[in-house]
Amino acid sequence: MPHTPMYGHTCDVVPLQPAHAAELHAAFSQDRTGALWTYMPTGPFQSEAAYCQWVTQAATSDDPLFFAIINKADGTAIGVASYLRMQPAHGVVEVGFITFSPALQKTPMATEAMYLMMKRALGELGYRRYEWKCDALNAPSRRAAARLGFQYDGLFKQALVYKGRNRDTAWFSILDQDWPRLQAGFKAWLDPSNFDAAGKQKTALRFEGEP
Repeated sequence: MPHTPMYGHTCDVVPLQPAHAAELHAAFSQDRTGALWTYMPTGPFQSEAAYCQWVTQAATSDDPLFFAIINKADGTAIGVASYLRMQPAHGVVEVGFITFSPALQKTPMATEAMYLMMKRALGELGYRRYEWKCDALNAPSRRAAARLGFQYDGLFKQALVYKGRNRDTAWFSILDQDWPRLQAGFKAWLDPSNFDAAGKQKTALRFEGEP
């Protein structure tokens, strides 16, 4: 998997670097509830120094392979995501460690970042299966997967223990055969003409064949 930038209209997805840490910590600190870290294997981080240490280590990892999501309007880092459990021989890769700051959540940038990562795996590199997994209790993640075109594959009970509690893992996937129609839906939704002057969508994200 190339560790190179992916460029979009509203955001860029670039290799995570220690230089992103301060901006990311500031962006994540806008989550006053701490809910951002509930279902993450890492965090919350008690200080910028602690988060910088994590980023420094994460930036050297090959699997997971971490990226920062950059707001194209001002160049600031406002989110993180990664490829992981990469199996190129089988054409399988997972997207995970998705950490969206309040400034990124529910924005066109959030959707475009996920589209750019899908496009690289399924469109450019020819992966056969693109996976999304989450704690079965994580309702926002499950809704996000469904909205982005992932299909529910099933539940793996008692799959993990993290932060002292059990995780039943919900599995979702996109297959290569579904990519052309999903890509068409993303392109139509992300087109600047689909947004008004305030940045509000005119038409919701939809894919051919959906009810």
